[in-house]
Amino acid sequence: MDAGSRPRLVPKAMLKRDKVRDADLLLLPERVVKLNTSGAAILRLCDGSRTVQELVERLEEEFGATGLTDDVLTFLRDAQDQGWVVAG
Repeated sequence: MDAGSRPRLVPKAMLKRDKVRDADLLLLPERVVKLNTSGAAILRLCDGSRTVQELVERLEEEFGATGLTDDVLTFLRDAQDQGWVVAG
């Protein structure tokens, strides 16, 4: 996974907003992962149409931050290791 990769959720994964618990969840077979705000924001953008660099630019705009590339790449690499996303 690098800045030019186009990450997407694996086919078996689905993002869901649990309004009762006020939490974002990643639903996988036999597993549910409660996501923090930034993790949910990153995964929501992982549809295979954007590069990691494009994700970073959008997140920096959304959160009014700069220098997020390393953090986003670390998260996506971990997500890939967990089997949540694949790089295109």
